[in-house]
Amino acid sequence: MNKNKIAIIGAGNLGIAIADGFVQKATRKPSEIFLTKRNVKALEQYSIDGFQVTDDNNLAIASSRIVILCVQPNQVKKVMEDVSEIITTDHVLVSVATGIPISQIQQSVSSDVSVIRAMPNTAIAVGESMTCLASERTGSTALTEVKKLFDALGQTLIIEEELMQAATVLGASGIAFFMRYLRAATQGGVQMGFDSSDAQLIAMQTAKGAAMLVLEDQSHPEVEIDKVTTPQGCTIEGLNEMEHQGFSSALIQGIMTSYYKITKMKKKE
Repeated sequence: MNKNKIAIIGAGNLGIAIADGFVQKATRKPSEIFLTKRNVKALEQYSIDGFQVTDDNNLAIASSRIVILCVQPNQVKKVMEDVSEIITTDHVLVSVATGIPISQIQQSVSSDVSVIRAMPNTAIAVGESMTCLASERTGSTALTEVKKLFDALGQTLIIEEELMQAATVLGASGIAFFMRYLRAATQGGVQMGFDSSDAQLIAMQTAKGAAMLVLEDQSHPEVEIDKVTTPQGCTIEGLNEMEHQGFSSALIQGIMTSYYKITKMKKKE
């Protein structure tokens, strides 16, 4: 086992995004990251780039200290059955599988193995993830180590495990929600006369700037809204029309619908 090596079990979209983020932020070298997948041909470019690509989960885990479980929720049980004997108390097991509680994973390994749930989003590939972490051992050295690892890839927040479903909707699914806004804003820009690429650039940079204003100043969105709304101006006119059309309520309803869906999925499991 190499303490610097990381095994990403199930290198799909999220697993690849995590690996890319670690390398881009110089947290790990490609040679220090194992990527596993049943169809390794899909990872051919990553092998060329220096990542350790294999279809052998046991090999990847035995060679690494931190193990990030990125398989689909319905695959967790089978994968854990296959690798449970190779996981030792020296390992730190991080699961990003949606809806799978720590207790379920802990049942497959020694009670002394540190198991942490993490919910990053795909912006981790560019070092701008919102990653929520949960552990049954708050304040443990393993949790501190994992938080430090993900801190390099954006913002992290340690939460109670019972909030992990909500974090999945707000942080992970939230990427799609904001992308839909960017698409709509781009379409509006095209209707006003911009080329599609120019409209998209304006929408993207404006969204980034809006988020940074709140993050950097630790202000409330309404404070920033007040700064750009003038009496009888075009901004307040547009905001009011959006509210008349149900913008805020539709967004909240969409978030809550996703949350209700994910909680139903958990109950079925």
